[in-house]
Amino acid sequence: MNNNQVSKSICQSLIAWAALAFLSGCAAVPMSAIDKDTEMKKFEVSANKSRIYVYRDELFGGAIAIPVALDGKIKGKTAPHVYFSWDVEPGEHEVTCFAENNSKIKLNARPGQSHFIWQEMKMGLWQASCALQEVEKQKGQSSVNSCHLAESH
Repeated sequence: MNNNQVSKSICQSLIAWAALAFLSGCAAVPMSAIDKDTEMKKFEVSANKSRIYVYRDELFGGAIAIPVALDGKIKGKTAPHVYFSWDVEPGEHEVTCFAENNSKIKLNARPGQSHFIWQEMKMGLWQASCALQEVEKQKGQSSVNSCHLAESH
């Protein structure tokens, strides 16, 4: 196979994957009650705890629910415009998303503070991939406000 044939094959695969994702609609995940969503969007954290928000605020990869773990334990799956909120003990924590790749982020959760992690969806070779990035408070709050709270295990 020459380079043109390989490029054409890859392009066709990407187009087919994108069409499938578009036609499949959005993934459904269990959602929390509206009052809990409203409470988490007040962004109030007790002085002896830390809060971690993980959000996915884009439509790309909408047909795919992505598992997310906190400290090695699966907490649920994200979908477009969905977030998680977890109150944790201050200290070291690790958040992981599982897709074609695994993306991990470690953070030092500080008492009385919130930490915001954006789950970015990307196109992988065979399926969706994800990347986790900690963002500043103002951007995180704005993005979480555009999302809905998912049920966490």
